[in-house]
Amino acid sequence: MRLRGIIISILAAMLVVLAVTIAKDNTASAPNAPLTNQSNNTPKTTQASFDKHHYSTTDPSSIWVVVNKQHPLNPKTYTPATLVVPKIPARSNITGDESLVSSVMAPALEQMATAAKKDGITLTLQSGYRSYNFQLNLYNLYVKNDGQTQADQESARPGYSEHQTGLAADLGGVTNPSCNVAQCFINTPEGKWLAANAYHYGFIIRYTTAEQPVTGYEDEPWHVRYIGTDLSQEMHKEGITTLEEFFGVTGGTTYAN
Repeated sequence: MRLRGIIISILAAMLVVLAVTIAKDNTASAPNAPLTNQSNNTPKTTQASFDKHHYSTTDPSSIWVVVNKQHPLNPKTYTPATLVVPKIPARSNITGDESLVSSVMAPALEQMATAAKKDGITLTLQSGYRSYNFQLNLYNLYVKNDGQTQADQESARPGYSEHQTGLAADLGGVTNPSCNVAQCFINTPEGKWLAANAYHYGFIIRYTTAEQPVTGYEDEPWHVRYIGTDLSQEMHKEGITTLEEFFGVTGGTTYAN
């Protein structure tokens, strides 16, 4: 009996020691448990890539349409569905067609002109929409004056002009009117403001000297193209200045046909 009592006492003591050990182990591991659960339950956030297929680059009515010497409008005689006169100052002798722009672009153009005005800059519309026939007459005039080779560097053939989409505009200013639609526009207050701020409002400077081999045209610091703020800001962020390079579309200085 005495021996059995001793054995029972020893077993009881061992159980107590085991219970204390388990309790300590649980206490030591407790702080880590919530972290494990939190890690498993926290959703992972990834930045969505830019959708380059959101709009068409071939539909002439699309704000992302790429028009260059390799990619004419389809049809070449395309006319925008709705053209309006934007509420911004225009050159005094602007023609009927040229005073118009696409209704899709007009609000952004007006917003940009208003923002420029707050900074003491007056932007003026020098040329907006150009119909197929208008561009035909303009191109033929360049050919007559400068020859076809030079004309192809300065003016688009009919059916190959961004102006025909209604989504492009030649802008000028009032500080030095002689530089409107001229290379020196880039050095005017208006030209500098446009280069620095156009992307905020959905525009890009479409033709630059550095990118002439890609776009096919000489530097035109006055020529802006509306593409929407999603794309203009994405291009600015990536440091890409041409639609051809951003979308992987062919360009160049020679015409497809």
